[in-house]
Amino acid sequence: MTQQPFTRPGAVDLSRLQRPPAGGGQAPGGGGAGAPAGGASYWLDVTEETFQSTVEASLTAPVLLAFYSPSRLPESQQMARDLATVAEEYEGRFLAGLVDIDTQPAIAQAVQLQAVPFVFAVIDGRPQPLIQDVLSLDGLRTAINQVMQQLTTQGITGRHQPRAAAAPVAGEDGEPPLDPRYAPAQDALERGDYDGAVAEYEKLLKANPADAEAAGGLAMAKVLQRTNNVDAAAARAAADAAPDDVAAQTLAADLDLLDGDLDAAFARLVEAVRRTAGDERNQAREHLLGLFAAVGNDDPRVLKGRQALASALF
Repeated sequence: MTQQPFTRPGAVDLSRLQRPPAGGGQAPGGGGAGAPAGGASYWLDVTEETFQSTVEASLTAPVLLAFYSPSRLPESQQMARDLATVAEEYEGRFLAGLVDIDTQPAIAQAVQLQAVPFVFAVIDGRPQPLIQDVLSLDGLRTAINQVMQQLTTQGITGRHQPRAAAAPVAGEDGEPPLDPRYAPAQDALERGDYDGAVAEYEKLLKANPADAEAAGGLAMAKVLQRTNNVDAAAARAAADAAPDDVAAQTLAADLDLLDGDLDAAFARLVEAVRRTAGDERNQAREHLLGLFAAVGNDDPRVLKGRQALASALF
């Protein structure tokens, strides 16, 4: 994929659409194709008033414009929803602009759209055709992953800032609704089926290796899998008696983590890294990185743990 001007008949003539008024535009999450549950940060429903500013956003990072029509081809509307989902997964690597040509015919006329679905990639203000067929969610992920890899090799690595999103609608328990992608894994965890949860998270990561939420979920599911039916007192006693036994230390660290004592879990494995060498040292380090993923990089205790690990390694 190269950054060539869009030269086919029906090129986008930005001058035919007005610039949006200050503060104007439709909030992302209002109507249109709909989006992943709980609002969105990296997609928006494009209107005639917001079209120009959406295209201009491609000066920061790519914009993918998805044209769809619920009346002409309902499948194209689902594909637009799926593009919004993938945009969320890429966390700003591209912005998804969803254009309902039934309600925004002026935009379709401006680009001389011939059929739906149609996805344009806009890079540095230059649009070019990207997808002209109905693709499944997995098909979209595959296609966009290829595009993002090509753009990375070209040095195009910018990111969009999250856009204001509608607040998630809370459930009866006051909690935001669960993203349906993670529901099978969550259901398995609630049943105590840790093997099943690991398998579900692994499927998500196979489909999208960039899914940080699934990576964190997989790491925690593996902690639960490893500690299932373990005698905690005996495991900790074994770890205390054998400070150089990496297997004993990693199991005790898992138990510390589940008890909420993150500092103890991290310190135990940092010390194991400090005391060992070779394969055992690498085993302790990899296990500690897995616990960091289970907790999440936003936790200040993870940052402290990473600093301690770096000190132990070097």
